[in-house]
Amino acid sequence: MEGTKLQAYFDRVIKLGLYSSVKRLKFRLDFLFSDIDFCDKNVLDIGGGAGVLSFYAACMGAEKIINLEPELAGSSTGLKEKFNSINSELGLNNVYFVQKTFQEYKPSDIFDIVISHNSINHLDEEACIKLKEDKTAQEEYKKYFRKLFQMTNSGSKLIICDCSNKNFFNSLGLKNPFAPTIEWEKHQSPKVWANLPEECGFKKEKIKWSSFNRFGKLGNLILGNKVFSYFLTSQFCLYMERV
Repeated sequence: MEGTKLQAYFDRVIKLGLYSSVKRLKFRLDFLFSDIDFCDKNVLDIGGGAGVLSFYAACMGAEKIINLEPELAGSSTGLKEKFNSINSELGLNNVYFVQKTFQEYKPSDIFDIVISHNSINHLDEEACIKLKEDKTAQEEYKKYFRKLFQMTNSGSKLIICDCSNKNFFNSLGLKNPFAPTIEWEKHQSPKVWANLPEECGFKKEKIKWSSFNRFGKLGNLILGNKVFSYFLTSQFCLYMERV
C-alpha cells in the first residue's frame, strides 16, 4: 500500500495513544515482522485490541485481516471505537473487528498468518497457570492449536509473543520494576508454548528475545537475548510454521 497510507496509520495510532512514538512503533513492527511477507495473505490477529498490528498488515498488502477481540459490551477501554477511528482514517474495507473469543470464533477463511501478541495466556488463564505439569490443561490448549491447524494451510505462519515466567525478579518473589503489573504465574516459557503446537502439526522456526523499544536496534543487539531478557521483562516472540 502506498506510503501515504502507512504514514496515516502511524499518525493515527500515535494520536489515539496506542503507542508512545512513531519511532518506537516502527522499531517494534520491524522486530516482529522483519521476515514476514503480508502481501495477499489472510491474517488472523488473536486478541488484536484496537488493531495496531492488523492495520499494519493491511498497509503491508494483506488481503483480509480478522482482528479478533472479545471486548465486552460497555467496556471502558473503547477498543472498537479506536479500531473504527483508524479504519475511518485509512479508508479500508478488508480489516474486520470480530467481537468474539477464539473459542467462539467460527472462521469462514483459511489463514496464512496467525498472530497472538500478548494474548496466548488469555485464551484460558486457569489452564495456562497449570500448563507445564497438568495434562488436562495441556489438552485444553492442544484443542486451540488443533483448531488453528484446521484454520491454516501448509506453510502458514504462527507468531506467539508473550513474556516468559522465567524472570529474575519473579524467582525472588519481587515485583519487576520494568513490568510491575505482570502476573508471572499466568505465563509460560517459549519452550512450553513451542511444545504444544509441535504436537498439533506446527514446527518451530525460531525464538527472538526483545529488549525495550526505546533502546532501538543497538539495544536489541546487546540486550535482545535470553540471558539479558531474564533480568528485564522476559519478552519473546516464537515463530512457527504449519507443516
